[in-house]
Amino acid sequence: MEIGLNHYLVLSTILFAIGLVGVMRRKNLLMLFFATEILLNSVNVAFAAISHYYGDLTGQMFAFFVIAIAASEVAVGLGLLVVWHKRHNNIDLDNMTSMRG
Repeated sequence: MEIGLNHYLVLSTILFAIGLVGVMRRKNLLMLFFATEILLNSVNVAFAAISHYYGDLTGQMFAFFVIAIAASEVAVGLGLLVVWHKRHNNIDLDNMTSMRG
């Protein structure tokens, strides 16, 4: 049995659904970042699979840029998370009503 494009797209869809449920249900900011990363990785799987299927490198380049954007998102987000935790001793999203200094 050969693994084809449909298998990768189904995997990508499952990962996207897991990430979407994680984004919708989480109240902890760290878990929200993890769910966002799952969403972005599902898109990367789809980009890379379609790129390989058509023999074009465009999808793989898009995946590379998505990885770079995800890394910068995590760096900024975790920096904000550390500052928020030092000030308020929790990272619950319900308590984050304002970002005043």
